[in-house]
Amino acid sequence: MRLIVENIGVIDTEKPLDISLVLVNNDSNPKAWYVDNPRFEPVMANGFTGSVEQGGSVNFRNIYFNPHGHGTHTECVGHITNEVYSVNSTLKNFFFLAQVISVKPEIRTNTDDGIKDSVITRKVLEGIHFMENAEAIIIRTLPNTEEKKTKNYSNTNPAFLDLDTIEILAPERIKHLLIDTPSVDRENDGGLLSFHHKFWNTKGEIRFDRTITELVYVNNEILDGLYVLELQMASFENDAAPSRPILYRIESK
Repeated sequence: MRLIVENIGVIDTEKPLDISLVLVNNDSNPKAWYVDNPRFEPVMANGFTGSVEQGGSVNFRNIYFNPHGHGTHTECVGHITNEVYSVNSTLKNFFFLAQVISVKPEIRTNTDDGIKDSVITRKVLEGIHFMENAEAIIIRTLPNTEEKKTKNYSNTNPAFLDLDTIEILAPERIKHLLIDTPSVDRENDGGLLSFHHKFWNTKGEIRFDRTITELVYVNNEILDGLYVLELQMASFENDAAPSRPILYRIESK
């Protein structure tokens, strides 16, 4: 189906570009925040076998995973507040104009612990033309290897966003920020989560209309530029939920 995007162009819904990571039942599943592998286990109770392979009539599995640690997920301000806010209730719309950008983080030594950080700084963002009609920014870090699909990020100090990039990446119009790392903040920042707090404006009038999606994977065939983003998400009453962001190329009318 071809749909007209007003004043922009046309998208073909039969040509989706999936930028999510797949949840799998083995060691190849990506991980972060020191979680173990996800588990898919057939239900075994009262003589019932939830596995056709093991003699049951149906496959009927329990799945154990962590939204933040096991793959692509979308989170709301409830991730960092005392109050209970659900991403399922705060995300009201699902289609947005989104700009894909590719950035090579800057390597610098952290003055507190002497560890070398990989940081997306204002300098890194210089030269990128940010489109004024975009409502979402999708960040692809370079180098962009397929290792991201299976990597264990725990204790690797992945790339993160410098706080002073907030003015560039999150002006008033930006509702959604997507990145291919486990967090917009440093892995070990003493619990500050400064970028999260600033993005959602937790010290003022909270931006409930904003989400952060982490651990996406934007393959190299997807060029930088403007797309239509469909932010698909599981209906979990939780601060975060597994999600499947889909991009559609915009064609001329």
